[in-house]
Amino acid sequence: MGQGGEPRRVRAHDGELGAAVARAQEGDEAAFAVAYRLVQPALLGFLRGLVGDDAEDVASDAWLEIARDLGRFKGDGTGFRGWTATIARHRALDHLRRQKVRPRSSALEQDVLDLPGPHSTYDQAVESISTEQALELVSGLPRDQAEAVLLRVIVGLDAPAAARVLGKRPGAVRTAAYRGLKRLAKQLGVQGVTDDGPRTLGESK
Repeated sequence: MGQGGEPRRVRAHDGELGAAVARAQEGDEAAFAVAYRLVQPALLGFLRGLVGDDAEDVASDAWLEIARDLGRFKGDGTGFRGWTATIARHRALDHLRRQKVRPRSSALEQDVLDLPGPHSTYDQAVESISTEQALELVSGLPRDQAEAVLLRVIVGLDAPAAARVLGKRPGAVRTAAYRGLKRLAKQLGVQGVTDDGPRTLGESK
């Protein structure tokens, strides 16, 4: 695990990932192994936040589907991370349904759609919360916030890419991620994230 899921570090490999995916689509098995190695740590972290200890099993199912449908993928390294996250999320939701565990619904989901996404405070929170801290605390968040935080902090997707995975508007995902990170930061006592609420969302808690 470590810091492999940090957004900047993930994105730094996107050129290499895109090239590996292109070669894998031409039948290069070694290139597919490279793509797997670059994507799997973040994907596993994302799934761990959704299904806990069953993440490895769900990831295996997701990679079977990824390998099967690889020829249909069109895009670069960033696009591939979003595509694999979408597949993994579908497998996770299937798994939760099979386990008869109802995914947490969020009472905030509706009002989150109409709120702005404050960039400066969001970025500050992203830098302050490590991958392992986010994974440890994210299970206590409402579902929309948890998924947004996982996709942005662990998988390293930007708001438009995360929005495509979740089927929502970028602004909604940005705001859900901000709210989730703000809550995590408050638990961790991160300075500057909880104290400047009035300047951003005008919240006092």
